Amino acid sequence: MSRIGKKPITIPKGVTVKIEGNTVAVQGPKGKLDTPLPAGIKMEHKDGHLLAIRDNDSQAAVHGLARALVNNAVEGVTKGWTKELEIVGIGYRAEMKGKGLVVFTLGFSHPIEYPLPSGIDVAVDPKQTRLTVTGIDRQKVGQVSAEIRALRPPDPYKNKGVRYVGERLKKKVGKTGAK
Repeated sequence: MSRIGKKPITIPKGVTVKIEGNTVAVQGPKGKLDTPLPAGIKMEHKDGHLLAIRDNDSQAAVHGLARALVNNAVEGVTKGWTKELEIVGIGYRAEMKGKGLVVFTLGFSHPIEYPLPSGIDVAVDPKQTRLTVTGIDRQKVGQVSAEIRALRPPDPYKNKGVRYVGERLKKKVGKTGAK
């Protein structure tokens, strides 16, 4: 049995859950999310909790996944999701242009413009070296963060680039001079 799949999802106050076929619609104070369920997994609403139930053991691989996806949706519409990134390097910075465009200066000959998808907000600190990506959809927040990091991944030799806050990097030793 899946340990995660068996756990009940508590539904906080102010959150409504509608189960329509193989999709779960979760609506809360921050917004609305629709989560598709894999085939063979059903959600049941019992006294303030949601339970993921599988038809037979052939769906054991996706039982915990389905429960986690719905739990992420419930948590997203109540608290939201955030990822923090930091930009390291001399002259490297980010700035907001309008509501849905982030412009990065990352040591290339041109600035990089990154348009934000709907439902995602980015806040840039006054030093222009820290970004906070927020939204209600965990997958979208992670994807946008990964795409921003991929604009200039951390360099193992100089430790420059865009990285997640708290990300540990192994610094490599450069070439030694010939004697």
